[in-house]
Amino acid sequence: MKRHIRPEVVSMKGYVPGEQPQEGEAVKLNTNENPYRASESVYETICAVCTKGLSRYPDPVAGAFREEAARQFGVSPNWILCGNGSDDILTILTRTFVGHGELLRLPSPSYILYRSLAEIQGARSEEVRFNDDWTLPHRFRVEFHNDPDDSAALRAGNRLRLVFLPNPNSPSGTVISREEILEIAESLPCPLVVDEAYATFSEFNCLDLVKKSPKIMVCRTLSKSHSLAGLRFGYVVAQPELIEQMLKVKDSYNCDSLSIAAATAAIADVEWLARNRTAILATRERLTRRMRALGFSVPESHANFTWNTHPEVPLRPIYEYLKNNGILVRYMDYPGWGDGLRISVGTDEQTDRCVDRIEEFIANPVGF
Repeated sequence: MKRHIRPEVVSMKGYVPGEQPQEGEAVKLNTNENPYRASESVYETICAVCTKGLSRYPDPVAGAFREEAARQFGVSPNWILCGNGSDDILTILTRTFVGHGELLRLPSPSYILYRSLAEIQGARSEEVRFNDDWTLPHRFRVEFHNDPDDSAALRAGNRLRLVFLPNPNSPSGTVISREEILEIAESLPCPLVVDEAYATFSEFNCLDLVKKSPKIMVCRTLSKSHSLAGLRFGYVVAQPELIEQMLKVKDSYNCDSLSIAAATAAIADVEWLARNRTAILATRERLTRRMRALGFSVPESHANFTWNTHPEVPLRPIYEYLKNNGILVRYMDYPGWGDGLRISVGTDEQTDRCVDRIEEFIANPVGF
């Protein structure tokens, strides 16, 4: 039966999420979830929706959320499109702008789902390697770049259709300045998607750039910023003529009644967000300081995780040692770049437990 499957799907590896144990007491610092309970207004709102009943279809455009977000962002609701998590938004963007055989660009290392979305679409993805200091090379902004040996693609004359730029980036936690992002957008022949999944934990964001450049679109998720990874809600902010076209592509009811109500309550509780951000940033500084004291190289993070490499200590054994001790972090090994441990910011207690075990391993690295 495999012969009936599209060849693009058969040949692709597929995106593999971080480990998600559904049972046990593991300290989970591997998928950048927020360790704190969401705003109480979220739970109250969910209960109210359940009491009212779920027999009717939800609002197909999540109007309540669009109204609240538009008020906060200083735009009209028709500048916002909502989705079932930011992955749904990224899928909608790819399906809207990139056709079969066309080109999508992403920096590397970054979120590998971008590549998977291109493969599903039957499109091509071009990965532009970050500089060693996590800045972007000039060729990230040129109209067309591909392997010079890819003569078939060059003869086809396929042009660049969409560029993804995670900011802050994962796994590094680093950022590209607003000024450079605007320059990149102006130099590109296509839209630029600024993926701000972690922007809540940065010192700046790019929402206002959407007004300055029709090419810039900003997508976000409530998974990290509002402790709602289990709910699934994301959105994109773009100029209305683009939102109008993306509405044609999304699933009819891609956000359910519970997620719309909960997401609206979550972003309305700005005091909760401010308290949570303060706590995450304080623990992030604590994690960075302790890891650097152990000899790790840790770029300055603008997200709710840190990227940790070491010039002498093998990292895979540390990952395994932590896992055997009930602590999950993300081990990543990028060809041509090297490996590292991406550690999500947990509570102070979770963070200290993780670093204590790493310190314990370094002091007595039995068996590696």
